[in-house]
Parts: sequence; structure tokens; C-alpha cells
Amino acid sequence: MPYRRTESVVRRLAEREQAILAAATEMAAEGGMSAVQIADVAKRAGIAAGTVYRYFPSKTDLVAELVAAVAGRELDAMKLAADAAPGPLSALAACIATFAARALHARRLAWAVIAEPVDAEVDAMRLDYRQSLAIELEGRVRAAVERKLLPEQDARVAAAAIVGALMEGLLGPLAPSQEGEAGAREAVQGATLLALRALGVGDARARGLVMQSALPALTPVTSR
Repeated sequence: MPYRRTESVVRRLAEREQAILAAATEMAAEGGMSAVQIADVAKRAGIAAGTVYRYFPSKTDLVAELVAAVAGRELDAMKLAADAAPGPLSALAACIATFAARALHARRLAWAVIAEPVDAEVDAMRLDYRQSLAIELEGRVRAAVERKLLPEQDARVAAAAIVGALMEGLLGPLAPSQEGEAGAREAVQGATLLALRALGVGDARARGLVMQSALPALTPVTSR
């Protein structure tokens, strides 16, 4: 009769895997993907390096799972915020503002997951994440265009352009550092306003949508 793991064993294994991913995520948030080393992750998770290898045979496997976990979490947050909005334009603004706010809140981690140079295998998964962001925004743009709330445009191109603008404007090497929560909030609102204007929302309406968008608490990001 084959061995069957008990529920407690399955739960313990899952908890250990999550502890490893949490440690790796913390290290990526502090020092980028180059800081994610198996020995250091094991030490932070409070387990042996050999145990990490049982779950993730290589650093590439660990980083790939880290990217997938962060990507899934961020996309879920965008969808939740947009789905709670009262209309297509509000949903679009909420989607943009939520991504911008959460990315700026964890700026170092967001850049590591989206654009920092890594292995080719991981980069392919990261491209999937960027495409998923664009697809989510594309759907929101298309819905607003169909309701005549935005001018006719190529929703796919527009969404890709917005993702690029948010990445460079808030996360990339050219993005200015923000001082404190007020500065971070202003940056997020400015980026969201820029995106809405670029999509064809009138200035007054765009400003109103930005002010209505609920943003999570933002901590200072100068050290990231």
C-alpha cells in the first residue's frame, strides 16, 4: 500500500515552502535578485540549505517561483480594486493607481520582479508578468472605449505604453526618490493622472478619478 501523507504533513510542507518564499522575497526587496542566494535564504528562513534545495533545486527555480508569487498577488490586487469601482473609467483609474501604489510601496522588489537583469529562464516568466499587466489594463481600456468614455484607440498599444510609463516613471533608474508617504502618494497620483490623460480622459475628469481612487498606506521608499 503506497504511503499517503497526512494532512498535518502536507500542511507543514506547504508552510515550509511559504517560509522559504517569504525569506527570498524579503531579500529581493532589500537587495534585488542578486541578493537571493540559497544559503542566505535558508539562514533567514531558519532551515538548512539542503532543505531549500528539496523544494527548489536551483536558485533559478526559487526566483521563478518568487516572480510568479509576486505577480499573482499584484494582479489579484489590481483586479480586486478595479472590480470594486462603480464604472469603467473608475475601474481603469483604480487598476492603474493600485499597481502604481503597491509597486512604489515596495519599489526595490517591484523593479527586481519586473525589470532587473536575471537569468534567461526567469526573464521569460517575468515577461509573462508584464504581459499580464498589459492585458489587465487592455481589458479596462477596451471596456471604457466601448462605452464611449474614451476615444477610439488601439487598446493593446495603449496598455503596453501605460505599463512602460509606470515602470520608468516610478521604478526605473530615472525615477526620482520620494520623501515620505505624502511624496509617494503625490507620485502615484501624478502617474495615474498622466496615464488617464494619455488615454484621452479630460483633465478635470481625470483629476476627479485620481482623487476618488483609494490608495493603500504608503511608506517612505527612499531606502529601496
